[in-house]
Amino acid sequence: QRFLATKEQFHAYLRARGEPGGRVSAGGEEQEAQEKKEEEGGSCQGEPPAKRAKPEELGGAEQSPGGAGAEQEAVERRRARGQNRGRPCMKPNHYEQSRLCPSVTQGCAEKCYFGPRCRFLHDVGAYMATKPADLGSSCVLFQTFGKCIYGATCRFARAHLGDGYQNLINTDLAKQWEGRSLVRNNLSKDLQHQLRKRRFSFTKAEEYLRGLAKPHGGGSKGGKATESSPEEQEESNCTALPESLGDGLQPPAEQGEDPRADGLQRAEPTGTEEVSSIKTIGPVTDEDTIKLRACEKRKLEIQGKLYLAPLTTCGNLPFRRVCKGFGADVTCGEMAVCTNLLQGQASEWALLKRHHTEDIFGVQLEGAFPDTMTKCAELLNQTIEVDFVDINVGCPIDLVYKKGGGCALMSRANKFEQIVRGMNSVLDVPLTVKIRTGVQEKMNVAHKIIPKIREWGAAMVTLHGRSREQRYTRSADWDYIAECARAASPMPLFGNGDILSYEDANRALQMGVSGVMIARQVGALIKPWLFTEIKEQRHWDISSGERFDILRDFTNYGLEHWGSDTQGVEKTRKFLLEWLSFLCRYIPVGLLEHLPQKINERPPYYLGRDYLETLMASQNVEDWIRISELLLGPVPTNFTFLPKHKANSYR
Repeated sequence: QRFLATKEQFHAYLRARGEPGGRVSAGGEEQEAQEKKEEEGGSCQGEPPAKRAKPEELGGAEQSPGGAGAEQEAVERRRARGQNRGRPCMKPNHYEQSRLCPSVTQGCAEKCYFGPRCRFLHDVGAYMATKPADLGSSCVLFQTFGKCIYGATCRFARAHLGDGYQNLINTDLAKQWEGRSLVRNNLSKDLQHQLRKRRFSFTKAEEYLRGLAKPHGGGSKGGKATESSPEEQEESNCTALPESLGDGLQPPAEQGEDPRADGLQRAEPTGTEEVSSIKTIGPVTDEDTIKLRACEKRKLEIQGKLYLAPLTTCGNLPFRRVCKGFGADVTCGEMAVCTNLLQGQASEWALLKRHHTEDIFGVQLEGAFPDTMTKCAELLNQTIEVDFVDINVGCPIDLVYKKGGGCALMSRANKFEQIVRGMNSVLDVPLTVKIRTGVQEKMNVAHKIIPKIREWGAAMVTLHGRSREQRYTRSADWDYIAECARAASPMPLFGNGDILSYEDANRALQMGVSGVMIARQVGALIKPWLFTEIKEQRHWDISSGERFDILRDFTNYGLEHWGSDTQGVEKTRKFLLEWLSFLCRYIPVGLLEHLPQKINERPPYYLGRDYLETLMASQNVEDWIRISELLLGPVPTNFTFLPKHKANSYR
């Protein structure tokens, strides 16, 4: 009880910077009046409406004086609902009006590709005169690798700039990292050019798709495969080569669906296409002509391991490194859209990057049609290093669902089957599938689909114990997950949902699942040290200083990954703020009356054991920004931020 506080006491304590008694400073009254005004009129930087008292909930019969204004406000809220792409966003030109040409940073200004047409500065002195002040005297890139590739543009440049703005190099330290690849799965310019010009050869995928286009079974419609049982198929796969891939499937056009709806036209094979050869070391292989048999495919042995779920926006490479340090065994990249990968979009390929510390790593693909998904699987099979490929059949957002992807595939059985069989036929690594209980809330269909997924060739299924309509509300149905685990046997099934403590993980494993996936709304984003708690079977009363050190590690990893120049710093800040919008939900173990914390229990306002712990508990955007400034310096002028997942909750 001694930690409980009212909303006014909570914010007064933060404004007073943790001074005893929570007294507000000289300008505190004006700031409090301004916050009250913003709260009444609405502010994109303020508290979520869930924390605000609604007039209809307080009175019921009482009518607010500004009835018309409240009605108009409700209409505006409905109109803005879910418009994540309309959030305020700072563009790179907002950070720096004058930018230094990359050729100067790399030490080859005379080789600038644009020559006299270049719109960037080539005079280092002129750039330094307008460059924002440095954020610190220590550069993480220079300390770690002995060299900072961003030179004068680095926001910590004083640590490695000599006379005449010369970039200094620690030769001994740089030699230790020479030739080592820290991040794999990069998109090369040559591959990007092939994809943009549609010159990449999809030999296996096109062979499978031609099999789909062949009429089978006397021309009957339906597009269902007429293959043997799994036992017979396994036996035939291990003794003889299949004569065709996917025979017996009708073309997508015969099922009343527009084949052009996937947004990517099917490329017709031409004689001018370049055939990509498989790079080999040593003897010449027949991998390009002979398909791997099922018994020869690499197995996915992750039963009992802790699996960090693919998390859109927040599951980036620096965050995965943090979770890996706390004991995550299996990691997976963010959901990547297959059509964007096939078009060579660099931003989408960045989601596939793998740090060298990620020993078991997979990528997750989203798509709605067998042609794009099969081609994308073959593309990744030839160009990147992964241990498995996952199909996203659990995404609930409208943008994906209305195009037939994500959860929509659960109600499009023919397309779902064609996608799984096609991707499995072109991949040399295991194929996994992530699904939900169903589309509608009280109509579970996963137990019917999972045995089919096993027959289609998937190596593992992950089941989120909620339907699409539930999104992330209410509790996950672990009794139903246990039922599906029995239906999936002998194929492994991982359970997902509401794992926030080691006790939750133990209870889940007793349900008969092969392992647990730690995901978005609970677990990894709220307390990434959950992996340590599960492995050590204890509740960790982590201090605010230790939590701040985790944030410092994340910012250092972010500066390594996105860069230490102004754009890299602000991109790191953006993803840090997105993560802080989840971290604020954590309640310290030492403050709880009953263990463990439950995700569906909303705590009242409380004061932490020190100022930093209280600041981390705030759900106010300005306080998240204040934490980011402790790590990355002051924000740019007119900086705005709105968390992506709370776009419906914040005005």
